[in-house]
Amino acid sequence: MPGWATILLIAFGGALLLEGAFYALFPGAMKRAMVEMQNLPENALRIGGLISACIGVLLVVFLIPKT
Repeated sequence: MPGWATILLIAFGGALLLEGAFYALFPGAMKRAMVEMQNLPENALRIGGLISACIGVLLVVFLIPKT
């Protein structure tokens, strides 16, 4: 089983892959999304970020095989 550093690097690489693909495939939509995010209150962005982080942690915890 790979170590935690390897798993984190793989996850970081996957996040960069997805984000880069969205910018490459849908640049206009990504620009519009950034403009919309500027109009959102900071608390809404903070709550959305916390929810996303919690979902990410749960995915990592449940998808890593137990030894």
